[in-house]
Amino acid sequence: MSSRRRFIKQSGLASLGLIAAGQSSQATPKKHKSKKVTRPLAIATWKNGVQANVAAWDVLSKGGRALDAVEQGVKVVEADPNDMTVGYGGRPDRDGIVTLDACIMDETGNAGSVCALENIKHPISVARRVMEKTPHVMLAGDGALQFAKEEGFAEENLLTDKAKKEFQEWRKTSDYKPLINIENHDTIGMLALDAQGNISGACTTSGLAYKMHGRVGDSPIIGAGMYCDNEVGGAVATGMGELVMKTLGSYLVVELMNQGMSPQKAVEEAIARIVKKIPGYQDFQIGYLAINKAGEVGAYSLHKGFNYALYANGENQLIDSSYYLK
Repeated sequence: MSSRRRFIKQSGLASLGLIAAGQSSQATPKKHKSKKVTRPLAIATWKNGVQANVAAWDVLSKGGRALDAVEQGVKVVEADPNDMTVGYGGRPDRDGIVTLDACIMDETGNAGSVCALENIKHPISVARRVMEKTPHVMLAGDGALQFAKEEGFAEENLLTDKAKKEFQEWRKTSDYKPLINIENHDTIGMLALDAQGNISGACTTSGLAYKMHGRVGDSPIIGAGMYCDNEVGGAVATGMGELVMKTLGSYLVVELMNQGMSPQKAVEEAIARIVKKIPGYQDFQIGYLAINKAGEVGAYSLHKGFNYALYANGENQLIDSSYYLK
């Protein structure tokens, strides 16, 4: 049945690749400039968004739907064992268990989400099934796993040898202290604008490394980790999820665009809201991406180090975001 309810010590990120038309070349990421681009477009957080964009563009360039593009795009990262913050190969919680969160939203306002999901490689696809086949928006934990299995998703061990070795080393001290940009990212968030002018979004993560078992961040929460309004635009967040949750950052960005702000001004205001309202914000990283119906793009973060991939006008680029703390 179809449902009807519808971002830790700062590290330098140098010599990251510029990807043009899906082919890599060595170059420093471009500096962010808000500009209008022609549709279709795909935009995604972090360096891993480059590969995700290639898969999304394969859908968009054939006239495909933005929803299919964002799902296929983030699935590339979910399946990559070398990416230790999303999906298979993600770092576990403090009990050694890999738990995944994801959400997806289409051009009609329909949405689906899963959180604290174990043993399923592609939580984004389970979230889409929740959206399309249940009367709900979010399923959690054992219930999400039960649903995934009923839908034919195979269980598998998501804890790779590399992640397990890091976890065992961490257990020697069990010192939990999220540091700015230490992992470069903790999610992939993606937005797409298709040739028909429709916007969809997706967000997926294995969450903070060594979090408390059961902790859920912003990534699967509609309005926090991701939000789309097809009449206005869309936004995704990355970084310390608790700060995004406390300000409903992605919804805020879209609503500010609805009130007339450009995507760039909207993401800057969303960061300003965190600065104003949350003590100790300096210790964490948050980054926002946004697009509007005109194909304008915005990107902003608390600290230096956030970058994003933009595939538009036949070019797939890795771009440095502007940031608040100089």
